[in-house]
Amino acid sequence: MIYNYHHTKLKMQRRNKIKITYLIILLLFTIFVLLDTFVIPKSKTTTTNNNENQDENPNLGEYTENSYIDDDIAININTTNKYESTIYVADIQLKDSKYLKTAFANNEYGRNIKEVTSVIAKQNNAILAINGDYYGFRDYGYVMRNGIVYRDVKNSDENQQDLILYSDGRFEIEYEKDLDLAQLKDDGAMHVFSFGPSLVLNGEITVAQNQEVGIASPSNPRTAIGVLDEGHYVFVVSDGRTDESKGLSLYQLAEYMKELNCKKAYNLDGGGSTTMCFNGKVLNVTTGGHWNAIEERKVSDIVYIGR
Repeated sequence: MIYNYHHTKLKMQRRNKIKITYLIILLLFTIFVLLDTFVIPKSKTTTTNNNENQDENPNLGEYTENSYIDDDIAININTTNKYESTIYVADIQLKDSKYLKTAFANNEYGRNIKEVTSVIAKQNNAILAINGDYYGFRDYGYVMRNGIVYRDVKNSDENQQDLILYSDGRFEIEYEKDLDLAQLKDDGAMHVFSFGPSLVLNGEITVAQNQEVGIASPSNPRTAIGVLDEGHYVFVVSDGRTDESKGLSLYQLAEYMKELNCKKAYNLDGGGSTTMCFNGKVLNVTTGGHWNAIEERKVSDIVYIGR
């Protein structure tokens, strides 16, 4: 009896050790996956800096506190209060669409390659910049920048809409399931963004009043880009998640883009990513820190105006 008792006890102890070892391995594997997905930088491509052959400060136009003008670029920024929120609107007129640019964090494409919008803007001599589509937060969705295809993995959601900017200034919004990146490139596409959805098409709102992005709350900081006419664009961001600014619903953002007379408008990454930077200064109240602390969130990419 004593032998059987000790034998049974040893077997139980061995089983417990195996269970504990398995749980430790599972925990370590889970931690690694999370770090690999959200923390560990994985550069896949080094891109060409848009300004590597230019002067240190190529933007030689005239700046005021809320405007910039030179022979090819005119920017005016206004701030308004609507929907219990502060909204920043940059009205942009370009003689050539080549001044509407994009840039990756640290000039690299890859998972967890991130930097705050204001730093990416400074690295690229941006006059004006907003955060992009934060492609690095997902492993799917088309990514094309400066005519180069970086990711050719379609979103499984058939309702996913992408923004395509062409070298001739065209501003198109299409369902990703219908797009072919090789054909887009042949047609002169320069940039493809895969956040969305569309806000305005042909001057009409395209989102429902209760529509949202994923599991986002109905009121948030927002970032959007719109086109009014050839060479005439708007960058729009709104504050949110603060006592002073509630934030916008997706429908309110669409409604406002229509009020600005946008023919087409597209939703970019919002929430804590939302940032507008002009002449090196962040204009909006950024809530990208932990527990919505007032600081910039590091992102994968920006959209900007510059030479």
